[in-house]
Amino acid sequence: MDNLIPILSGMVGLAVGIIIMMLISKAGLNKAKEQAKQVIEEASEKAENITREAALDARMQVYEMKLAAEKEIKEKKQEAQKLESKLTRREDTLNFRDEVLTNKEKQFEEKNKKLTEKFSVLEKMEEELSKKQAEQMSELERIASMSFDDARRELMESVEKKIQNEITAYVKEQDEEARSRASDNARNIISLAIQRYAQEETQERTVSVVALPSEEMKGRIIGREGRNIKAIEQATGVDLIIDDTPETITVSCFDPIRREIAKQALENLIRDGRIHPGRIEEVVKKVTEELEETVRKTGEETIFNLGLGKMDREIIRLVGRLKYRYSYGQNALQHSVEVATLSGIMAAELGLNQNLAKRAGLLHDIGKAIDFEAEGSHVELGAKIAKKHGENATVINAIESHHGDVETKSIISVLVGAADTLSAARPGARFESMENYINRLEKLEEIANSFEGIDKTYAIQAGREIRVMAIPDKLDDLACYRVAREIKEKIENEMTYPGQIKVTVIRETRAQETAK
Repeated sequence: MDNLIPILSGMVGLAVGIIIMMLISKAGLNKAKEQAKQVIEEASEKAENITREAALDARMQVYEMKLAAEKEIKEKKQEAQKLESKLTRREDTLNFRDEVLTNKEKQFEEKNKKLTEKFSVLEKMEEELSKKQAEQMSELERIASMSFDDARRELMESVEKKIQNEITAYVKEQDEEARSRASDNARNIISLAIQRYAQEETQERTVSVVALPSEEMKGRIIGREGRNIKAIEQATGVDLIIDDTPETITVSCFDPIRREIAKQALENLIRDGRIHPGRIEEVVKKVTEELEETVRKTGEETIFNLGLGKMDREIIRLVGRLKYRYSYGQNALQHSVEVATLSGIMAAELGLNQNLAKRAGLLHDIGKAIDFEAEGSHVELGAKIAKKHGENATVINAIESHHGDVETKSIISVLVGAADTLSAARPGARFESMENYINRLEKLEEIANSFEGIDKTYAIQAGREIRVMAIPDKLDDLACYRVAREIKEKIENEMTYPGQIKVTVIRETRAQETAK
């Protein structure tokens, strides 16, 4: 009994604990259900809010799209109305043009009809006129005992001969009158200019030869397997000619600047004694820079000595390059200075702009500074250079006309041409090979002999004059003047020559009898 009570008490406590736990669990479950219900209610409320907002946004987008569509439809309608109006106006214009063209077509048909009628009338009149002319020509041929073609031929020959004689006589008269007026003044001015310009007459040739101290130096310049000579040729762009000529190397190149660089570089290498590809490149570079500086200083000194004003730096450099350019053995820079001085003196005598004349004379051959590296004659290149650097129009015309390629437009251009001829034609100024000299003389005689009525031709005074012997029975005195002018024109068109060539046609009749 005593043990039963504790057991019962424990069981009761256990039952009470279980009941309490069940009550607590039921209370927690209820609370969880309430919380879940509250979450569900909140979620439902949020979902309704989102649904309402989405519906509102959808309505707004639909409304905006409706407005945009209405606006686009309105714009399309306006464009369609404008296009319809434009098409309507164009249709009205086309209808109006169609009416105008219809009216003009009717007028043209009426005029064409009238012209057809007039043309038929004119054809009838022409037929009648042709018949009358044929009758008159037959009557004239019967009276004159000569056909129409024979009469026309005789008349044309008579008129042609008369006009030719009159023209020749007029040309001769005007030529003699012009010569008589201009000869004295021109002779005085030119002689004065030559006297005042006392330039030493020297002759230079474009022969680039480098002297060697010994034959052993040729081998050093050639180098092992030819590497030194190849380096020199590649660095300078020239050809070195090493032949059997003792202690001499010839430098060959069409470009005088490159030829001069190679010559100076070789001389420096020979003096220095160190000859190898690296040293060759170094010396060539140094010589190139020094030569460019020499060219610039030469140009500036030339401009200063002539007393010319400001000149473009590029033109000054080109003037300096003329120092290494030659024409028929005559130095181009020396020739240009001579022409500038003579032009200035003659311009001063005539009361013209002396500085402008000297400027034109100096630049008349400026194209020769680049004619070996650019396409075109030195006249064309010189004119382009002068135009590019803004030279005076008179200077440009003097450059273009000093060889007769373009007509002279000023007296200064004429003076430059005369000075150019004086500088080139004076004794010792230019060198010409014997072969070219003989070919030129033969060509002169060939041109003169090609004319009818010429017996013989002789080139004299080193090709400065040709004497043409005319056949008296075939050429009269007036015809001789005509032939001389034609020979002169043919020489100018077919030949290139320095200075001037005088053409003299001689006609003489010799009567000979022998007394017995």
